[in-house]
Amino acid sequence: MNKNLLILFCLFCLIQLSRAQDAIFGEPQHSTLSTDSLSDVVGLIPESLDANVDSLLHSWHVQYFSKVDEYCHDDEENVYFPDSIYIERLERLPSVIRLPYNEVVRDCIDLYAARKRDLVRYMLGMADFYFPIIERVLDKHNLPLELKYLAVVESALNPVALSRVGACGLWQFMLPTGKIYGLEINSLLDERRDPEKATEAACKYFEDMYAIYGDWNLVLASYNCGPGNVNKAIRRSGGKTDFWEIFRYLPRETRSYVPLFIAANYIMNYYCDHNICPLQTSLPLATDTVMVSSMLHLQQVSDVLGVDIEQLRALNPQYKRDIIPGNTKPSVLKLPANQTYAFVDKEDTVYTHRIEELLANCVPVNADDGSKNLRLEKITHVVASGENIYTIANRYGVTPKDIRKWNGLKSNRVGRGARLRLHVDNGGVTFASAKTQKAEKTEPAKAVQKATPVATKSNLTARATGGKSHTYTVQSGDSLYSIAKKYPGVSTDDLQKVNGLTSTDIRPGQVLKIPVV
Repeated sequence: MNKNLLILFCLFCLIQLSRAQDAIFGEPQHSTLSTDSLSDVVGLIPESLDANVDSLLHSWHVQYFSKVDEYCHDDEENVYFPDSIYIERLERLPSVIRLPYNEVVRDCIDLYAARKRDLVRYMLGMADFYFPIIERVLDKHNLPLELKYLAVVESALNPVALSRVGACGLWQFMLPTGKIYGLEINSLLDERRDPEKATEAACKYFEDMYAIYGDWNLVLASYNCGPGNVNKAIRRSGGKTDFWEIFRYLPRETRSYVPLFIAANYIMNYYCDHNICPLQTSLPLATDTVMVSSMLHLQQVSDVLGVDIEQLRALNPQYKRDIIPGNTKPSVLKLPANQTYAFVDKEDTVYTHRIEELLANCVPVNADDGSKNLRLEKITHVVASGENIYTIANRYGVTPKDIRKWNGLKSNRVGRGARLRLHVDNGGVTFASAKTQKAEKTEPAKAVQKATPVATKSNLTARATGGKSHTYTVQSGDSLYSIAKKYPGVSTDDLQKVNGLTSTDIRPGQVLKIPVV
């Protein structure tokens, strides 16, 4: 009997020793995750990773992507490795943020490497364009550069990504949060879609959250679910402050968030080992910016400089209607580096080109006192098929709460054909209705004649000559378009005809005749 007990005791000791060795030398043990189904955890993935890649590529200008080079081995089969390899590779990555490995992280790596291979190819191509921008801003704030991979999780590096609940841009800011962190959002402009300005806002958020938690994994969790939910998870865990210790107490979508971030770090560095090759982008990696101080349409730039309109949209995704509202404040126009001098050289031509056609219904709002009251506009929006309160709110730069308040709605449900009253910031440009434009065209000539040119400090006074025309002395920075706007009813074509000009080029000191209309 004692002999049998001794044998059983020895077997028990061997089993325990084996388990101890596995814990030290084998695969890591994470008992804190044992109560959760790993498939359920990873099943809750961000919308950006759940998108149809073909649709994404077509919406993001598929013509700017080409297949991988001939030296890259690319196929549809993933390569799976033992856990020890994944551990060693993650440890090799230069990272301030801890990148632990466990079953959840492995499932997230498999998600990228197997199910989302096409998406990874796209993201690798766009990383060449966006990562330098993001890294520059992160470095300026002295933040870990690996935070750039959070944009992979958030938006799949799509700057115009829009979630079902209204989060937008590379960093998926909700509208109120974006405005809190200094992003301008209105009918024309959405700086959540501006890679540089949105990254600046994200950095401010990271700094605020790190000052609270002092742990980057908790900062990442708070970015997904907010500090309130993180604090609640900490309280429910008994005051623990490690992500993996509060894991089970976090919202389900947040549980996969940090593992997906770790997996993004992995796959964006070791994609070749999984037979994934980048889709090369032909978007210009060398770009420069010019400042625009008047209202300008991207099509004007495209026509005069010969730059593809889709490329201009890709470089300037923040302009929602292709209109740069430079009339309210100097605005940035990003161009291929080799086109910036051409823009400066042809600037006057750009501003006047097809002005009556492309900006015919645009009425600039100029508030000399800096007041925003003139930019507030009451409009009516008719709900179209496929729209919801979130997409409508994003279009006009307002919140769903505002829309509910203005229209007495008790829920977020809006039906097709419903007429919604909105109070919007028009971004400095109002849009005349077809009815208004028709009325203006049929207005008697006498009514137009009563209008007087606007006198400003920057121009010399125009003087009457015989009642048939005025004269104007061209100042530095003037263009035919800007001069024509000073005289209601006068177009750039009128100025060219009356002055015998064969082009829109003018020079300071030149005296122009201004026809009386």
